[in-house]
Amino acid sequence: MSVQPAVSVLMTAYNREQYVGAAIESVLAQTWSDFELVIVDDASRDRTLAIARAYEARDPRVRVFVNGENLGDYGNRNRAAALARGRYLRYHDSDDLMYPHCLDTMVRALESEPRAGFALSRASAWPGGPCPMLLTPRLAYEREFLGHGLFMCGPSCAMFRAETFRALGGFDDIGVASDYLFWMKACARYPVLLLHADLFWYREHPGQELRSARAARQYAELSGHVWRALHGPECPLEPEALEIARRNHAFATARQIANDLRRGEVGLAVHRLRHARLGVAEWVRYLRPPRRSRLAGTPLAATGEYLVPESMRSPEAERVS
Repeated sequence: MSVQPAVSVLMTAYNREQYVGAAIESVLAQTWSDFELVIVDDASRDRTLAIARAYEARDPRVRVFVNGENLGDYGNRNRAAALARGRYLRYHDSDDLMYPHCLDTMVRALESEPRAGFALSRASAWPGGPCPMLLTPRLAYEREFLGHGLFMCGPSCAMFRAETFRALGGFDDIGVASDYLFWMKACARYPVLLLHADLFWYREHPGQELRSARAARQYAELSGHVWRALHGPECPLEPEALEIARRNHAFATARQIANDLRRGEVGLAVHRLRHARLGVAEWVRYLRPPRRSRLAGTPLAATGEYLVPESMRSPEAERVS
């Protein structure tokens, strides 16, 4: 590993003794070897720290830190980023598995596309054209609010240029929905590179915070943050698209409230409505059936055809065409 590794893999951990060993092993098995693994234990009460220390003793690429008090999920993510030395930052949850080609794929993609501030991959394929797919801020917002979504990604879906992450100021900590607000901020300011899927495995299990009642209330509060952003100066949407985005968001919020009521969660429905930030006049204006398209937020050539990434073109392609 060099003095400044190419990548800092950031693993935050709290009471993950059952999974953290496999998560660490999956990082150490990467085909891209120029990385450091920064593990920050958030005052665990089980054997998580001891397991991490054992790997630190065996592999110089592993650096382990422990918080004197519990900082919470996103506070700890910000601390991990502050400890990183790499040119690129890649979060990896302590209960997930990173496929061996993950770092190699993401580093090479970002190095070949200097306009992108960060890259995103997820478990399923991106709708639209082939990847890698570079989205401007306008296209990123169209994909989220007029298409089938973008900002649902967790931090582990991303690789950042370190200077980009730090210029954005890290995560604003509002609980489990902090990542969504971060993507809204990041995609409004920087182009994002969408990569193909199948770079890591996202483990689902009962111990995840996002399954808690507290998380449900935090997600319910997200709607108001989004509504405010759709009226803010950084929103990159054109006026016509912005009107559709507000309409789609109002409809999605109303549907979530209706789903809360169907499940008998009246308190959650009231909480969501209270935090939606829509007045009566805005509900009357925007509560309409949504208008979404699979191609929204997909970069197209002037002819209307999909853009084929340079990495998929042979050197002879220009001569043949």
